[in-house]
Amino acid sequence: MPVRSKWQSLPTEAINASSLDIDKLSPEGLVDLMMSEDRKMLLAVQRERERIALGIEMIAVALRKGGRLVLVGAGTSGRLGVLESAEMPPTFSTDPLLVQAVMAGGRDGLFGTKEGVEDDYEEGARAMTRTKTSKKDVVIGVSASGITQFVRGALTRARKVGARIIFVTCDPGTELQTFVDLTIAPGVGAEIIAGSTRLKAGTATKLVLNMLTTGAMVRIGKTYGNLMIDVHCGSEKLKDRACRIVNIVTGLEYDEADKLLKKAHWNVKAAIVMQKTGLPYVKALSRLRKAHDSMREALGEDIEPRLSGLLQGAAEAGHRQKS
Repeated sequence: MPVRSKWQSLPTEAINASSLDIDKLSPEGLVDLMMSEDRKMLLAVQRERERIALGIEMIAVALRKGGRLVLVGAGTSGRLGVLESAEMPPTFSTDPLLVQAVMAGGRDGLFGTKEGVEDDYEEGARAMTRTKTSKKDVVIGVSASGITQFVRGALTRARKVGARIIFVTCDPGTELQTFVDLTIAPGVGAEIIAGSTRLKAGTATKLVLNMLTTGAMVRIGKTYGNLMIDVHCGSEKLKDRACRIVNIVTGLEYDEADKLLKKAHWNVKAAIVMQKTGLPYVKALSRLRKAHDSMREALGEDIEPRLSGLLQGAAEAGHRQKS
């Protein structure tokens, strides 16, 4: 009797009845098919709303207590984790070690395919050991299929040191639910090309990871309203954004905002506190620390009325131009 494939029954490997004739479709037909399937994917992510919210708070609590976030995956899932971690320092001025990614195959796996590495349970465990993960940390294991051995090895090692574990997969039936603290499993169904998890599964995973990391950063005070108040000013574009943020919050003209930011060593939060309170740079930093790095707490002000006023003014100006 032939041995049954362990992948055969996975939802990510199933044949999609909606795309049986995909190789006959026109370009417009391909677009329509993919958009239709992606609408199903969005509904699948929506069904995980409560679990995603739990994950956001789990990560935020860990970060407030000095913990880190580590994302681990292989193939598309691993690359999505790398992308997420790489975006945190420029967006939120985080230390590069605060949000880390473990990718099966390392750089070779990131830019190409390193055969067999995703099947290496022991290498997953060793890779997690190298991150020096502790009980203060949260580890997100990412595996569309739910059975990637590299990820399982990494999560097993993380569990041994007491780290909290979130598992992001597109197999709602994964047995790992009994092993981790939280499973987020959008059931996106079969891909339009059977087994190609860079499609719906990859997009759903990207959405979930975006929500987990962004939500946690917002919860620990990395924004003021919806302003990127902790932006890292490492380029001319980001310095421009910093000047515009200072202008929005304080009313300072652009050139004055630029001068203030230079005094504040391009720390947007410190610059705003300096302008609003008259404090020098060092005391502004101290005030922020006492406020747990929250602009809202440090200033005792809400930003929404000002932002709403600016939007209304812009809308009225646009209406006058059209009249």
